[in-house]
Formats: sequence, C-alpha cells, structure tokens
Amino acid sequence: MDMEKKEKEQAEVVPTLEWYFWLAKWRIQLFGRQWNFFDVASVIVVSVLHCLALLAPFHFNWGAVWVAMALNSISGVGITLSYHRNLAHKSFKLPKWLEYFFAIARFWDFRCIVATTCINGSPLEWVSTHRNHHQFTDTWSDPHSPIAKGLWFSHIGWVFDYRSRFGSYEGRLNNVGDLKKQPYYIFLHYTYPFHSVALGVLLYVVGGLPFLVWGMGVRMVYMFHVTFSINSICHTWGTQVWDTDMSVGFGWKTIISNLDGLFGLLAHGEGWHNNHHAFDYSARQGLEWWQIDTTWYLIRFLQALGLAAEVKLPTEAQKKRKALCNKVINKKEKLGTVGNNGKLQAT
Repeated sequence: MDMEKKEKEQAEVVPTLEWYFWLAKWRIQLFGRQWNFFDVASVIVVSVLHCLALLAPFHFNWGAVWVAMALNSISGVGITLSYHRNLAHKSFKLPKWLEYFFAIARFWDFRCIVATTCINGSPLEWVSTHRNHHQFTDTWSDPHSPIAKGLWFSHIGWVFDYRSRFGSYEGRLNNVGDLKKQPYYIFLHYTYPFHSVALGVLLYVVGGLPFLVWGMGVRMVYMFHVTFSINSICHTWGTQVWDTDMSVGFGWKTIISNLDGLFGLLAHGEGWHNNHHAFDYSARQGLEWWQIDTTWYLIRFLQALGLAAEVKLPTEAQKKRKALCNKVINKKEKLGTVGNNGKLQAT
C-alpha cells in the first residue's frame, strides 16, 4: 500500500512540475528578455488586426466577403508558391517576370503597417526565417519550435521576438545571398509596407469600412492562424508517414505531421508538413492523389504551359528510404530475421 501511495504521489507531482516548467518558460519569453522596437511594433500591428476582425459582424456584406476571399487566394498563393516553394526551396524555376509577379502578389498579404514593422513580410526576411527553420528544425535555434520553445511561442510568440528569428539585426539575412543579388528583391525589402498601406487605402476608398474590416482584418487574422498552425500544431499532433530523422537536444523525438488534410486544404497544400520536411525540395507537398495541394495544381498547370521548369519531386527510391514503415522493418532486421510465419526470429 505504501508503494502504491508513493507512486500515486509521484504521478501527481510530474504534471505539476511540467506546469511550472512551461509557466516559467512563458514568463521568460514575455518578460525575461529585452523587447526592441520591432517586437513592440509587431504586437501593435497584430493587436490592431485582431481588433479590426472583431468588427466583422457589424460590417457584414457579401461584397466585402468576396473581396476577402479573393485577396486570401492571391496572397496565399504568393506565400506558398512564391516565397515558400520557389524562393526558399527552389523547387522549380519560373521566368523572371513571372517569379517577380508572384512575389509581389504576396504583398497583398497585410502583414505590416509601418516600414520598420516586420512580422515576416519581405521576401528576404520570410525566406531567411524559413531556411533557418529547416536548418535547425525543432532545436533551440529554430525560430518557431513547439518542442524547444513551447506551443504558444511557436504559434505566434516568435513573431514578437525579433532575436528568435535573426539572432541580431546585424546577423539577419545571412542565408539569402541568392536573393540579395537581385535588385528587385532589395527594392521589395525596403518598400513592401507601402504596398500594404496602399491596398488598405484602396479597399477603404472602394468599399468603405466593410471592405477594410473584411479585406484586411478578417482575412489577415484567418491567414495568421492558418499559417502559424503549420509551425505549431503540425509539429505537435497528426499522422507521421515519413521519418524526418530529427531529434531535439534534450532527447525528445520531434513529430512533424500531416494533420489529416485540414491544413492541407486551408493552407493551399502546406498542411502536409511531414511530407514537406521529409522532402523539402519537392514542389509537390500532397504526395498522394487524395492529399489536396492547390499550390501543386497551379505549379503543374504552369509546367504544362511551359512556364515552370526543373520541377523537383521525390523519386520512388527516395520515398522508400524515408518511409517510416521501412525504418521499422530495417530496425527489426538488425535484431533478427523474419521467418516464414512472419514472426521475428533471433539470429
């Protein structure tokens, strides 16, 4: 009885310790660091957009809703096709005029209001952050890891921590030399906030407050949380088909998952995140026919027109090496052999 009582007490202590651990981490992330101008400005921008979205029920009309949906599709493709698969991973090549067109389409994503306020708006900063994420996946150097830094931080807290993304102002953008060589991306880097402001003014002039509330507030809050959920939720829950062969510094195995198609649909195919981390060079993230990937459909269409070239996809041999089920079989084969009855036998 004493042993059972002791085990019960220990079981009650563990969740309590975990709670204090995450609470302490949360307090450090908010108050245990120095906030700079970029961090404060990002908090203001995100807060304003959320407040704007709260006005949606009071300024509803179908015209504003359709505008929000159209802009969401345009800016969504700008992120997934241009910033992510084309610029960050070089999964395919486009003619420069078309590459630049998709890159500027991303600016219709209202991520900032003033020039010095960057959530991850310009191509240079977005690509730099994402390349750091893949280089240091789910380690302390990952800009937004739920394993290393907690779910809240990986979802939105990292947006308010400039140093978590770039280390320092001077050290930022050290992994996007290929883009910094192109004057077009330098121009966008220094002017992208003005595109967003111009869009906001245009929406207000054309449709008044309803267009501004839905076209900016609702659309951006929706896009924020869908995009951020890829960083947080898809690194925490879901199904894992491929072995990404990553473990964090304190011994936990990272789970980079496909979340049952939900974010595959909402995020233009980006939700097949286990697929993506297994084959980050692939232009197609929905690798199965039933995995909806609207960005891939557009890339395939451009390829059929002769506009997308050098489209990268994983081969069957590469898939076989990464398949999680094959990893399990190989591990068993190292321990023994499989007999005719399908059971493992010692060697």
